[in-house]
Amino acid sequence: MHTRALTLSVLACALALGACKRTEPAAESAKPAEPAAAAAPANAAASAAPTTPAGPGADDNLNAVLWVQTSAEYRAATETVYRAAADKLDVALKQKNWDALVPDERGNAATGLAPAVVMDVDETVLDNSPYQARLVRDGKQYDEVSWDAWVAEKKAKPLPGVVDFAKAANAKGVTVLYLSNRAEHLQAATLANLRAVGMPVKDDSVFLGLGTFVEGCEQNGSEKNCRRKLAGQKYRVLMQFGDQLGDFVQVVANTPDGRNQLLEQYHDWFGERWWMLPNPTYGSWEPALFNNAWDQPSEARRASKRAALNVAP
Repeated sequence: MHTRALTLSVLACALALGACKRTEPAAESAKPAEPAAAAAPANAAASAAPTTPAGPGADDNLNAVLWVQTSAEYRAATETVYRAAADKLDVALKQKNWDALVPDERGNAATGLAPAVVMDVDETVLDNSPYQARLVRDGKQYDEVSWDAWVAEKKAKPLPGVVDFAKAANAKGVTVLYLSNRAEHLQAATLANLRAVGMPVKDDSVFLGLGTFVEGCEQNGSEKNCRRKLAGQKYRVLMQFGDQLGDFVQVVANTPDGRNQLLEQYHDWFGERWWMLPNPTYGSWEPALFNNAWDQPSEARRASKRAALNVAP
Protein backbone atom coordinates (compact mmCIF):
# COMPACT_ATOMS: atom_id res chain seq x y z
CA MET A 1 0.00 0.00 0.00
CA HIS A 2 1.73 4.57 0.35
CA THR A 3 3.25 6.76 3.02
CA ARG A 4 0.91 6.45 5.82
CA ALA A 5 1.32 10.19 6.44
CA LEU A 6 0.21 11.02 2.88
CA THR A 7 -2.14 8.19 1.96
CA LEU A 8 -3.37 6.90 5.27
CA SER A 9 -6.53 8.41 6.46
CA VAL A 10 -8.10 7.41 9.66
CA LEU A 11 -11.15 9.51 10.23
CA ALA A 12 -11.99 10.00 13.90
CA CYS A 13 -14.06 12.20 16.12
CA ALA A 14 -12.80 12.67 19.68
CA LEU A 15 -12.99 9.36 21.50
CA ALA A 16 -13.97 9.75 25.13
CA LEU A 17 -11.79 7.56 27.30
CA GLY A 18 -13.38 8.06 30.68
CA ALA A 19 -16.96 7.16 31.51
CA CYS A 20 -18.93 9.65 33.61
CA LYS A 21 -19.15 8.79 37.32
CA ARG A 22 -22.42 7.29 38.35
CA THR A 23 -24.68 9.58 40.41
CA GLU A 24 -25.02 8.25 43.93
CA PRO A 25 -28.60 7.59 45.19
CA ALA A 26 -30.07 10.34 47.37
CA ALA A 27 -29.52 9.94 51.11
CA GLU A 28 -32.46 8.94 53.30
CA SER A 29 -32.43 12.35 55.06
CA ALA A 30 -32.89 14.06 51.71
CA LYS A 31 -36.19 12.34 50.90
CA PRO A 32 -39.22 14.65 50.76
CA ALA A 33 -41.75 14.67 53.65
CA GLU A 34 -44.79 12.39 53.45
CA PRO A 35 -47.23 15.12 52.31
CA ALA A 36 -45.27 15.43 49.10
CA ALA A 37 -45.33 11.68 48.47
CA ALA A 38 -47.41 11.96 45.29
CA ALA A 39 -44.59 13.78 43.54
CA ALA A 40 -41.83 11.83 45.16
CA PRO A 41 -41.56 8.71 42.97
CA ALA A 42 -40.75 10.54 39.77
CA ASN A 43 -38.39 12.99 41.45
CA ALA A 44 -36.74 10.30 43.51
CA ALA A 45 -36.26 8.08 40.51
CA ALA A 46 -34.68 10.91 38.59
CA SER A 47 -32.28 11.74 41.39
CA ALA A 48 -31.51 8.20 42.42
CA ALA A 49 -31.07 6.54 39.03
CA PRO A 50 -27.47 6.37 37.90
CA THR A 51 -26.70 8.38 34.79
CA THR A 52 -25.80 6.51 31.62
CA PRO A 53 -22.04 6.57 31.01
CA ALA A 54 -21.09 8.80 28.11
CA GLY A 55 -19.18 5.98 26.42
CA PRO A 56 -16.91 6.42 23.42
CA GLY A 57 -17.72 9.02 20.83
CA ALA A 58 -18.63 8.15 17.27
CA ASP A 59 -15.74 7.04 15.09
CA ASP A 60 -15.99 6.69 11.33
CA ASN A 61 -13.54 3.78 11.36
CA LEU A 62 -15.14 1.58 14.02
CA ASN A 63 -17.16 -0.69 11.75
CA ALA A 64 -14.42 -0.85 9.14
CA VAL A 65 -11.79 -2.05 11.63
CA LEU A 66 -14.18 -4.52 13.22
CA TRP A 67 -15.08 -5.92 9.78
CA VAL A 68 -11.42 -6.56 9.03
CA GLN A 69 -10.77 -8.11 12.42
CA THR A 70 -13.88 -10.16 13.04
CA SER A 71 -15.83 -10.92 9.87
CA ALA A 72 -15.65 -14.22 8.04
CA GLU A 73 -16.40 -12.21 4.90
CA TYR A 74 -13.08 -10.36 5.03
CA ARG A 75 -11.14 -13.61 5.35
CA ALA A 76 -13.14 -15.10 2.48
CA ALA A 77 -12.43 -12.06 0.30
CA THR A 78 -8.66 -12.08 0.77
CA GLU A 79 -8.39 -15.84 0.36
CA THR A 80 -10.45 -15.61 -2.85
CA VAL A 81 -8.03 -13.06 -4.29
CA TYR A 82 -4.89 -15.04 -3.49
CA ARG A 83 -6.27 -18.40 -4.61
CA ALA A 84 -7.42 -16.92 -7.91
CA ALA A 85 -4.02 -15.29 -8.41
CA ALA A 86 -2.26 -18.59 -7.74
CA ASP A 87 -4.38 -20.23 -10.45
CA LYS A 88 -3.23 -17.57 -12.96
CA LEU A 89 0.45 -17.80 -12.10
CA ASP A 90 1.36 -20.63 -14.46
CA VAL A 91 -0.40 -18.85 -17.34
CA ALA A 92 1.59 -15.69 -16.63
CA LEU A 93 4.86 -17.61 -16.49
CA LYS A 94 4.27 -19.35 -19.82
CA GLN A 95 3.35 -16.23 -21.78
CA LYS A 96 6.66 -14.48 -22.48
CA ASN A 97 4.97 -11.15 -23.27
CA TRP A 98 2.95 -11.12 -20.05
CA ASP A 99 3.78 -7.95 -18.09
CA ALA A 100 1.93 -6.26 -15.23
CA LEU A 101 3.59 -2.86 -15.65
CA VAL A 102 1.78 -0.24 -17.71
CA PRO A 103 3.67 0.79 -20.88
CA ASP A 104 4.66 4.18 -19.42
CA GLU A 105 6.45 2.42 -16.58
CA ARG A 106 8.19 -0.23 -18.67
CA GLY A 107 11.41 1.43 -19.76
CA ASN A 108 13.06 -1.70 -21.11
CA ALA A 109 12.03 -4.96 -22.71
CA ALA A 110 10.72 -7.49 -20.22
CA THR A 111 11.52 -10.54 -22.34
CA GLY A 112 14.20 -12.72 -20.81
CA LEU A 113 14.11 -11.07 -17.38
CA ALA A 114 13.60 -13.08 -14.21
CA PRO A 115 9.95 -13.28 -13.11
CA ALA A 116 8.65 -11.40 -10.08
CA VAL A 117 5.45 -10.30 -8.41
CA VAL A 118 5.17 -6.84 -6.87
CA MET A 119 3.32 -6.68 -3.57
CA ASP A 120 2.35 -3.71 -1.46
CA VAL A 121 2.88 -4.46 2.24
CA ASP A 122 0.26 -2.79 4.42
CA GLU A 123 -3.23 -4.27 4.14
CA THR A 124 -1.98 -6.35 1.19
CA VAL A 125 0.50 -8.65 2.92
CA LEU A 126 0.47 -7.47 6.54
CA ASP A 127 -2.65 -6.71 8.56
CA ASN A 128 -2.24 -3.52 10.59
CA SER A 129 -5.78 -3.46 11.96
CA PRO A 130 -4.51 -3.59 15.58
CA TYR A 131 -2.86 -0.21 14.97
CA GLN A 132 -6.13 1.11 13.55
CA ALA A 133 -7.99 -0.38 16.51
CA ARG A 134 -5.74 1.49 18.92
CA LEU A 135 -6.53 4.75 17.15
CA VAL A 136 -10.25 4.06 17.47
CA ARG A 137 -9.90 3.10 21.13
CA ASP A 138 -7.78 6.11 22.04
CA GLY A 139 -9.59 8.71 19.94
CA LYS A 140 -6.46 9.50 17.95
CA GLN A 141 -5.46 9.83 14.32
CA TYR A 142 -2.51 8.47 12.41
CA ASP A 143 0.87 10.05 13.06
CA GLU A 144 4.37 8.98 12.09
CA VAL A 145 5.58 8.49 15.67
CA SER A 146 2.87 6.01 16.64
CA TRP A 147 3.11 4.30 13.25
CA ASP A 148 6.86 3.80 13.49
CA ALA A 149 6.39 2.42 17.00
CA TRP A 150 3.83 -0.07 15.72
CA VAL A 151 6.11 -1.22 12.89
CA ALA A 152 8.93 -1.67 15.40
CA GLU A 153 6.72 -4.07 17.41
CA LYS A 154 6.71 -6.44 14.38
CA LYS A 155 3.31 -7.79 15.45
CA ALA A 156 1.42 -7.50 12.16
CA LYS A 157 -0.11 -10.79 11.01
CA PRO A 158 -0.39 -11.89 7.37
CA LEU A 159 -3.61 -11.50 5.42
CA PRO A 160 -5.45 -14.78 4.97
CA GLY A 161 -4.16 -16.55 1.87
CA VAL A 162 -1.08 -14.43 1.20
CA VAL A 163 1.56 -16.75 2.65
CA ASP A 164 0.34 -19.74 0.65
CA PHE A 165 0.37 -17.69 -2.55
CA ALA A 166 3.84 -16.24 -1.91
CA LYS A 167 5.32 -19.64 -1.10
CA ALA A 168 3.80 -21.12 -4.26
CA ALA A 169 5.25 -18.27 -6.33
CA ASN A 170 8.65 -18.64 -4.70
CA ALA A 171 8.64 -22.39 -5.40
CA LYS A 172 8.16 -21.60 -9.11
CA GLY A 173 11.19 -19.30 -9.12
CA VAL A 174 9.21 -16.08 -8.86
CA THR A 175 10.79 -13.36 -6.71
CA VAL A 176 8.47 -11.50 -4.36
CA LEU A 177 9.17 -7.75 -4.33
CA TYR A 178 7.76 -5.60 -1.54
CA LEU A 179 7.00 -2.15 -2.94
CA SER A 180 5.83 -0.27 0.11
CA ASN A 181 5.28 3.27 1.27
CA ARG A 182 6.81 2.32 4.57
CA ALA A 183 9.86 4.56 4.78
CA GLU A 184 13.30 3.15 4.07
CA HIS A 185 14.31 3.43 7.73
CA LEU A 186 11.61 0.84 8.53
CA GLN A 187 13.19 -1.74 6.24
CA ALA A 188 14.79 -3.94 8.91
CA ALA A 189 11.66 -4.14 11.06
CA THR A 190 9.45 -4.75 8.04
CA LEU A 191 11.57 -7.56 6.62
CA ALA A 192 11.82 -9.15 10.05
CA ASN A 193 8.03 -9.07 10.36
CA LEU A 194 7.62 -10.54 6.87
CA ARG A 195 10.05 -13.36 7.59
CA ALA A 196 8.39 -14.07 10.92
CA VAL A 197 4.99 -14.67 9.32
CA GLY A 198 6.46 -16.96 6.67
CA MET A 199 6.76 -14.65 3.67
CA PRO A 200 9.73 -15.32 1.35
CA VAL A 201 12.40 -12.60 1.51
CA LYS A 202 15.26 -13.21 -0.90
CA ASP A 203 17.44 -10.39 0.47
CA ASP A 204 17.23 -6.73 1.49
CA SER A 205 16.98 -5.61 -2.14
CA VAL A 206 13.40 -6.87 -2.41
CA PHE A 207 12.18 -4.06 -0.16
CA LEU A 208 11.48 -0.91 -2.19
CA GLY A 209 10.38 1.56 0.45
CA LEU A 210 9.52 5.22 0.33
CA GLY A 211 12.73 7.10 -0.28
CA THR A 212 14.28 4.51 -2.59
CA PHE A 213 16.45 6.38 -5.10
CA VAL A 214 15.65 5.73 -8.74
CA GLU A 215 18.08 7.35 -11.15
CA GLY A 216 16.44 9.56 -13.75
CA CYS A 217 13.00 9.42 -12.13
CA GLU A 218 11.60 12.05 -9.78
CA GLN A 219 9.09 10.68 -7.31
CA ASN A 220 5.92 12.69 -6.78
CA GLY A 221 4.97 12.42 -3.13
CA SER A 222 4.21 8.81 -2.27
CA GLU A 223 3.48 7.70 -5.84
CA LYS A 224 5.14 4.39 -6.68
CA ASN A 225 5.76 4.79 -10.42
CA CYS A 226 9.52 5.34 -10.06
CA ARG A 227 9.94 2.23 -7.94
CA ARG A 228 7.83 0.18 -10.33
CA LYS A 229 10.17 1.30 -13.12
CA LEU A 230 13.10 0.19 -10.99
CA ALA A 231 11.50 -3.23 -10.47
CA GLY A 232 10.97 -3.48 -14.22
CA GLN A 233 14.66 -2.93 -14.93
CA LYS A 234 15.53 -6.28 -13.35
CA TYR A 235 12.34 -8.29 -13.50
CA ARG A 236 9.44 -9.27 -15.70
CA VAL A 237 6.58 -8.33 -13.39
CA LEU A 238 3.90 -10.99 -13.66
CA MET A 239 1.45 -9.56 -11.17
CA GLN A 240 0.89 -6.65 -8.83
CA PHE A 241 -1.01 -6.78 -5.54
CA GLY A 242 -2.32 -3.84 -3.55
CA ASP A 243 -5.19 -2.27 -1.67
CA GLN A 244 -5.01 1.14 -3.36
CA LEU A 245 -5.33 2.16 -6.99
CA GLY A 246 -1.92 3.83 -6.71
CA ASP A 247 -0.34 0.45 -5.97
CA PHE A 248 -0.81 -0.43 -9.64
CA VAL A 249 -0.61 2.79 -11.66
CA GLN A 250 0.18 6.44 -11.03
CA VAL A 251 -2.85 8.44 -9.93
CA VAL A 252 -2.38 11.85 -11.53
CA ALA A 253 -5.74 13.33 -10.50
CA ASN A 254 -6.87 12.07 -7.11
CA THR A 255 -10.52 12.89 -7.64
CA PRO A 256 -13.46 10.49 -7.87
CA ASP A 257 -13.68 11.10 -11.63
CA GLY A 258 -9.93 10.76 -12.16
CA ARG A 259 -9.81 7.52 -10.22
CA ASN A 260 -12.81 6.06 -12.02
CA GLN A 261 -11.28 6.93 -15.39
CA LEU A 262 -8.12 5.02 -14.44
CA LEU A 263 -10.21 2.05 -13.36
CA GLU A 264 -12.05 2.04 -16.67
CA GLN A 265 -8.80 2.36 -18.61
CA TYR A 266 -7.25 -0.70 -16.92
CA HIS A 267 -10.42 -2.54 -16.09
CA ASP A 268 -9.33 -5.73 -17.87
CA TRP A 269 -6.06 -5.91 -15.92
CA PHE A 270 -7.80 -6.64 -12.62
CA GLY A 271 -8.16 -10.32 -11.94
CA GLU A 272 -5.45 -11.05 -14.51
CA ARG A 273 -2.32 -9.00 -13.83
CA TRP A 274 -3.56 -6.79 -10.99
CA TRP A 275 -5.11 -8.05 -7.77
CA MET A 276 -6.93 -5.69 -5.40
CA LEU A 277 -7.34 -6.48 -1.70
CA PRO A 278 -10.22 -4.98 0.31
CA ASN A 279 -9.35 -2.18 2.72
CA PRO A 280 -12.21 -0.13 4.17
CA THR A 281 -10.10 1.45 6.92
CA TYR A 282 -8.12 4.08 4.97
CA GLY A 283 -6.98 5.01 1.50
CA SER A 284 -6.55 7.75 -1.04
CA TRP A 285 -10.19 7.32 -2.09
CA GLU A 286 -11.14 9.20 1.08
CA PRO A 287 -9.29 12.52 0.60
CA ALA A 288 -10.48 12.47 -3.02
CA LEU A 289 -13.89 13.28 -1.55
CA PHE A 290 -12.71 16.51 0.12
CA ASN A 291 -10.26 17.80 -2.46
CA ASN A 292 -7.30 16.18 -0.66
CA ALA A 293 -7.42 19.02 1.87
CA TRP A 294 -6.36 17.38 5.12
CA ASP A 295 -5.87 20.82 6.64
CA GLN A 296 -9.64 21.21 6.87
CA PRO A 297 -11.30 20.63 10.25
CA SER A 298 -12.60 17.09 10.66
CA GLU A 299 -16.18 18.43 10.66
CA ALA A 300 -15.66 19.95 7.21
CA ARG A 301 -14.12 16.74 5.87
CA ARG A 302 -17.01 14.73 7.23
CA ALA A 303 -19.53 17.12 5.69
CA SER A 304 -17.91 16.57 2.29
CA LYS A 305 -18.09 12.82 2.75
CA ARG A 306 -21.76 12.97 3.75
CA ALA A 307 -22.45 15.12 0.70
CA ALA A 308 -20.94 12.39 -1.47
CA LEU A 309 -23.44 9.77 -0.24
CA ASN A 310 -25.70 8.36 -2.93
CA VAL A 311 -29.19 8.31 -1.45
CA ALA A 312 -30.94 7.56 -4.76
CA PRO A 313 -32.92 10.81 -4.85
